[in-house]
Amino acid sequence: MEKFKTLEIVQKPPNSGVFHLNLNRPSHRNALSRDFFSEFPKALASLDQNPDVNVVVLSGAGAHFCAGIDLTTLGSISDSTLSGSDRGRSGEKLRRDIKFLQDAVTSIERCRKPVIAAIHGACIGGGVDIVTACDVRFCTEDAFFSVKEVDLAITADLGSLQRLPAIVGYGHAMELALTGRRFSGSEAKDLGLVSRIFGSKEEMDRGVTLVAEGIASKSPLAVTGTKAVLLRSRDLSLDQGLDYVATWNSAMLVSDDLTEAISAYTQKRNPVFSKL
Repeated sequence: MEKFKTLEIVQKPPNSGVFHLNLNRPSHRNALSRDFFSEFPKALASLDQNPDVNVVVLSGAGAHFCAGIDLTTLGSISDSTLSGSDRGRSGEKLRRDIKFLQDAVTSIERCRKPVIAAIHGACIGGGVDIVTACDVRFCTEDAFFSVKEVDLAITADLGSLQRLPAIVGYGHAMELALTGRRFSGSEAKDLGLVSRIFGSKEEMDRGVTLVAEGIASKSPLAVTGTKAVLLRSRDLSLDQGLDYVATWNSAMLVSDDLTEAISAYTQKRNPVFSKL
């Protein structure tokens, strides 16, 4: 398995379909370095293509999930832009840099396998960008969040302003993004940003493992299809979304997984599905 500077991939428990992708710069509170933005899409692509992987759990090593973008990364982007003498060319380069960073976060949605965020401690700025791109989110009671970019004189540009309103509602997203205020795990639950709160990281690890293993035991065709259709339907009208899922199922519905699911149900046993 490939080694990364900023990430760690662990299969846990062994021989399960659940793989853990850990942000692994605990001494920097998992702040997002330039290396992270190069490595993260590669890690997710490798998990996506690995037939042993059914579900990915994303978490942070150490005391925090993610403290946001590393200020040295931000500084290097700013310096390289300001050093150019041509305003147009400098602006074009900055746009490419932003698109590069955005692409790393969007790689969560490109991954066919569900990505579950397990959040503890700080989830700030770029951390919020990341978790809003995940498919399911859980957190601990002591977790705290902040859409912090406005306090750094930046308009958040890695996805929070696009994804957060659909999760918590337009009004809540606007207030959180304009104030940059810190909010708790319990408020995140009330807003719908997370589905469930756990009393400690240990409790969350156990709870998330149970959820992930439950999803991993289901038909991989059905699971990846559900993620793909939900994401696509976000940008479609109701009629377009219904047409899209009809087309999807016309290709995927009749499968060995369907036969196995029906057989297992009638025989009162757990189904066993082939890898994807």
